[in-house]
Amino acid sequence: METYIWAKNMNLTLQRPFAVFDLETTGVNVTQDRIVEIAIIKVHPDGTEEEYSKRVHPTIPIPKESSEIHGIWDKDVENAPKFAEIADEVAAFIGDADLAGYNSNKFDIPVLAEEFLRCNHSFDVRSRKFVDVQNIFHKMEQRTLAAAYQFYCQQSMENAHNALYDTRVTLDVFKAQLARYQDLAKSVEGLAEFSRQGNVEWHDFAGRLAVNAKGQVIYNFGKHKGKTVEEIGESEPGYYGWILDADFPLYTKQLLRNEMDRIKQSKRASVAVKQEPEDNASIEDKLAALKNKFSK
Repeated sequence: METYIWAKNMNLTLQRPFAVFDLETTGVNVTQDRIVEIAIIKVHPDGTEEEYSKRVHPTIPIPKESSEIHGIWDKDVENAPKFAEIADEVAAFIGDADLAGYNSNKFDIPVLAEEFLRCNHSFDVRSRKFVDVQNIFHKMEQRTLAAAYQFYCQQSMENAHNALYDTRVTLDVFKAQLARYQDLAKSVEGLAEFSRQGNVEWHDFAGRLAVNAKGQVIYNFGKHKGKTVEEIGESEPGYYGWILDADFPLYTKQLLRNEMDRIKQSKRASVAVKQEPEDNASIEDKLAALKNKFSK
């Protein structure tokens, strides 16, 4: 039996910890850019909070345009650990918590997943719910994070693009949203459903794959949008290979491989079932069938 606990001062029922996080990165390309700073605030079901914040060596140069936004330059992270060196502690800090952030469904979560995959870490991203505070905000008010902070908390952002500061602001906005909108769901599962984008459930974080009403994995972009992976695998098998070779997120490719493997296994099982009656027929049954055939 599941037990939900009402988190203090959040107007939210929590089944397990709830981790709000923010990333500062070398850029905005999910497949190519890297983390330079990560900050997490984990809220426990009893309302207590823990903070984690660390600079990260991105292993690639930080573009000047990005440094001018978040204020982190190459010299600031030259002695910082690489993500692979802190992957274990990041995963341990998050634990089994559900995840939340501002624009996190489209950026922070996919980037975090890519970093774990690059170092072959076993962190299970899909075993949790994702709440995107920006999507809640946009559905309710249509603004930016700074405007959200002013609107909900009547405060101005003074230190934008500092990961821990942005994370704290995001959590404050989220708390204010829960207090302001009494009709919002009071569970992480309900909020995750409300804050996702589109009419279909995304299968990957980039939204390239989705799940239709029948529970089938479909392509969610391009010329085959809305068509099942199985259908396109039969009509245009090269499309699968093109995606694996193109600049798509590692996580998208991993889930697509998993779906193709499932389809192949399902087809093999189907063939085996069709052959089973003939293979398992007794000698007596086969003789009787032959006798029947030649007696006609």
